[in-house]
Amino acid sequence: MYDVYVKNMADALNIACLCEDDEFLLMSSLQENDVKGPGLNLDDLSEEQFYSFFRFQRKDIPCLCDVLSLSTRFVCPNGTRVSVTEGVLILLRRLSYPNRLDYMKPLFHRSKSELSYISNTVLDCLYHTHSGKFSDLDQSWLNEEHLRLYADAISDIGGPLPNCWGFIDGTVRPICRPSINQKLVYSGHKRVHVLKFQSVVISNGLIANMYGPIEAKRHDSAMLRISELLPKLEQRMTMPDGTVFSLYGDLAYPLRVHLITPFKEAFLNNQEKIFNSRMSKLRSSVKWTFGKILSLFAFVDSKKNQKLFLQPVAKYYLVATLLTTVCMGVVTSEYFNLLPPTLEEYMS
Repeated sequence: MYDVYVKNMADALNIACLCEDDEFLLMSSLQENDVKGPGLNLDDLSEEQFYSFFRFQRKDIPCLCDVLSLSTRFVCPNGTRVSVTEGVLILLRRLSYPNRLDYMKPLFHRSKSELSYISNTVLDCLYHTHSGKFSDLDQSWLNEEHLRLYADAISDIGGPLPNCWGFIDGTVRPICRPSINQKLVYSGHKRVHVLKFQSVVISNGLIANMYGPIEAKRHDSAMLRISELLPKLEQRMTMPDGTVFSLYGDLAYPLRVHLITPFKEAFLNNQEKIFNSRMSKLRSSVKWTFGKILSLFAFVDSKKNQKLFLQPVAKYYLVATLLTTVCMGVVTSEYFNLLPPTLEEYMS
């Protein structure tokens, strides 16, 4: 399903975006025309510059490569070979900001075509290796003990719904207007061309399930049906003792045992109004996770860079979501006072 609307390309097109001011000054100080050289020297970057460029601390890169189960070397379709560390850094730099590949040449001492091949090769590797994390609810950190912790965290700050372990919501990602099949991806509501994704966010800020992309004209309830999430919830979220753990969604979703929605009658009593108000406030935490993805990896938030049929736009967003989850620094976990699982627990 993920590959319905996406297609890899050999060479990335130039992207008309500017670098941040501090990054532009640093890149300008390098020899832009000198793409031949000893390669990337991480020692030339301060800790602040390193995090700004790659969204991870320098000391975390070896651990990141290890938990992502990457081989020691990437081999691109054109024969280019690159170490796993450099390959991951090139992809991180590509996703961290909508800069041109030209701006990356002096940093990595590689040509634009090499950078394109490398970033797409690493992207494909991460997608094919770890995309199952977003479709499979059979995870160690989704067992009954953890579900109870997630539900208690929501109840402890005023959540009136017992056994609610997370929230479901749809998100749209704007893309550049495609040359063909424009109507399929045009959202009349948003008045922009988009791809839609469905996400389940836990109270610790992690995305436990993501489905997409799907065409813009589909309603959230239709996306829920196509994703077949409800049968998975019925199978995984009903405990042997009869306890049922449920998600909470907005009025776009149907009311089910494992999916609770707001009261929707025309005239609500005070208790029903209070319930809707409290759960609506808690459900807004989903947006914080979506915002974290875009703030860390702004490349996926620039629709000029998201060219359907020319670039793997869905893979960009899914891998950026994976890397954001690995960062484990989401505001939601602080709001609910709940720590996410360790990196090793999440990737196990």
